Amino acid sequence: MQINAKTTLLSAAIALTLAGTVQAQEQVVKIAHVGPITGPVAHVGKDNENGARMAIDDLNAKHLVIGGRQIKFVLQAEDDGSDPKQATSVAQKLVDAKVAGVVGHLQSGTSIPASKIYFDAGIPQISPSATSAKYTEQGFNTTFRVVANDAQLGAAMGRYAAKTLHAKKVAVIDDRTAYGQGLATEFLKDAKANGVDIVATQYTNDRATDFSAILTAVKAKQPDLIFFGGIDASAGTMLRQMRQLGITAKFMGGDAICTGALPRLAGEGLQDDQVYCAIAGGVENQAPLDAFKAAYKQKYQADIVQYAPYTYDAVMLMAKAMQEADSVDPKKYLPKLSKIRYTGVTGKIAFDDKGDIRNGTLSIYTFRNGQQTLLSLTR
Repeated sequence: MQINAKTTLLSAAIALTLAGTVQAQEQVVKIAHVGPITGPVAHVGKDNENGARMAIDDLNAKHLVIGGRQIKFVLQAEDDGSDPKQATSVAQKLVDAKVAGVVGHLQSGTSIPASKIYFDAGIPQISPSATSAKYTEQGFNTTFRVVANDAQLGAAMGRYAAKTLHAKKVAVIDDRTAYGQGLATEFLKDAKANGVDIVATQYTNDRATDFSAILTAVKAKQPDLIFFGGIDASAGTMLRQMRQLGITAKFMGGDAICTGALPRLAGEGLQDDQVYCAIAGGVENQAPLDAFKAAYKQKYQADIVQYAPYTYDAVMLMAKAMQEADSVDPKKYLPKLSKIRYTGVTGKIAFDDKGDIRNGTLSIYTFRNGQQTLLSLTR
């Protein structure tokens, strides 16, 4: 009995030692996601966060070994509330937490100020949705995005308004955010270049809910089309008020209004073939994206809002760069990230010298029967 007891104790000690060795070999790697989980675009921010969580779960299911150690990825999710000051506070928090990389922020107005903090710390940042050209024009080698920028988006919409919709008189409204103002500026350039007459320019903010004064002034100019640089929550309210005022002009905007939530937000203000919008992304091979959408719905019991697939790809390609570098150290995998060649659910991803996606695809949509309908893909 004494021998057996000693043997049992010895076996238990060996098992504990081995378990401790295995545990010591596992390395926890924190990847952050930042977006607005509160505020008017919280539904888009949460959608992106969900995409990031799916990627983390899929990576952990692969039991990746990097640098000789099994990696356990952990998502550190933070809320920037769509506020630049809160965004910089969150960015510093993530630097202090020693995250290996950041996916986000959702908006240009939060991504741009936060990017300086990540750059100073040497932490890679990939935005799945920020489109302002300024974001990648700062000269930061840590800054990337997986969608096309406002210059491409605005230009495509300016051409589409003139050549496809044959708009002659256009009114432009923007919400004065980095995103809304930047997009409207780019639209104006190409619309004018294509012979469109800009009959009115008006301004609001991203928290406004009463657009009656602006719309009344616009109505007097009798535009064929109203271009709005702003978010879907504002656009939905604006469309309702346009109908109340008897404005029948077509309505156009960028990716921030081109969401699955717009029909709900606009209600009876959304008519078939009235709204045209462009997303700074597009998928030529639908099969991987359709599979992602099905998996997302099964996991969250909801359809994607907009950029969850791009967030998913951003996390996955960050992990791919770590694998190629055989290191989770940002300083070591950053050079691999800048030269990455990756095919994800949103298509092929590679970056230019600024960190912009190469050959970014744009998708132009309208809404019919309360559903997004793809009209064209362009570059």
